Amino acid sequence: MQLTVRQAATYFGVDEGQVRRWITDRGLPVHRANERMHLNAIEVWEWAIERGVPVSRKLLEEARRAPEEVPPLTSLLTTGGIHRDVEGNDKNAVLAAIVARLPLPEDVDRDHVLAVLEAREAMGSTGIGEGIAIPHVRNPILLHVELPMVALFLLRHPVDFDSIDGLPVHAIFLVVSSSIPVHLRILAELGFALRDSVVRELLGRRASDESLLDRIAALATTTTGQYPTQKSS
Repeated sequence: MQLTVRQAATYFGVDEGQVRRWITDRGLPVHRANERMHLNAIEVWEWAIERGVPVSRKLLEEARRAPEEVPPLTSLLTTGGIHRDVEGNDKNAVLAAIVARLPLPEDVDRDHVLAVLEAREAMGSTGIGEGIAIPHVRNPILLHVELPMVALFLLRHPVDFDSIDGLPVHAIFLVVSSSIPVHLRILAELGFALRDSVVRELLGRRASDESLLDRIAALATTTTGQYPTQKSS
């Protein structure tokens, strides 16, 4: 459950200026996306309890009644798209091409999104091995989007990403979400799928969208710990 500064102020029984001062001076957790601020209800509740700041219990009750749902990974990929033949001869060029293809609202500052990705890469490679990269594990892309998404980019030519295994990257996943909790839950879904050797093999040979989505959907229904038989592409 996301809150504007005005909504948070209502739960605290203070004016918006006080909430902004808490953000600046007392570490009230806030997320900034496209020059806007929003707060996560659970994080606000925990901050208030830890610091003894009075807050309406309605905040917690309403947050519990309205948990942030995370769609299945197949739906997230359908929203974000599977983008093929992404151009770029180096990491920065590929990141720029990815941001240009992202299905984002018109008011989103794509230059800002690119800067976030470049800053994360400057901290260390996001290549996780076997030709796959996830450029925002520690620095999530939080935007005011109607639905969270995962976009998959299959590169025309593998590119050196300084990955942990030294292999060039051919597949990049980008997660766009509305909050930290949603981001973490999406990463959990994605991490589970990428542990599957068949998914990695399908990515490596640039299999059809249908084959990839079918395999991921099959994994989501598996409860025995044994992966289902691969469908032919």
